[in-house]
Amino acid sequence: MVSTADFKNGLVFEWDGRIWQVVWFQHHKPGKGGAVMRCKIKNMKTGDIIERTFKSGEDFREVETIRRKKQFSYLDGDKVHFMDEQTYEDMELTKEQLGEQFGFLKDGMTVEAIYLDGEFLSLIFPAAVTLKVTATMPGVKGNTVTNSTKPATLETGIEIQVPLFINEGDIVKVDTRSQEYVERA
Repeated sequence: MVSTADFKNGLVFEWDGRIWQVVWFQHHKPGKGGAVMRCKIKNMKTGDIIERTFKSGEDFREVETIRRKKQFSYLDGDKVHFMDEQTYEDMELTKEQLGEQFGFLKDGMTVEAIYLDGEFLSLIFPAAVTLKVTATMPGVKGNTVTNSTKPATLETGIEIQVPLFINEGDIVKVDTRSQEYVERA
């Protein structure tokens, strides 16, 4: 059993007959009444993220998961192929199963696959990836002071907002969770 006091990012537990993963949590003690745990939890089957408040001390069944490293191999139409780094077995997913994170896949990229009772649940991408800017408006000298942004297309085809000083050919670091520019790499 796991209690709300044991919550940490990445913890997997069973609640309401479903498997959930803690994405974000915050302990909150209101002026009157008992303490509560505010959290964002992700449904491991569907990928939906909900916000939920639990009473402090509430217990859940902890779920044991297996994490295996997979390497992105190739793209075959709508099918995305990953190779297990230990067994060299091929795993096939669709672009739809990957959702928005598909745009961050680079050749040879390593991700973590989560399994529960031998059944594949989801992929965990690195927190940030470095990608090359392939198309954007030219930067202008002196545009580092303002907080303005412009659209830029990256080597994988996704479009993000970048600061005005970023040019074509620059390598940028992008947060895979928020899909936002972090820094120039």
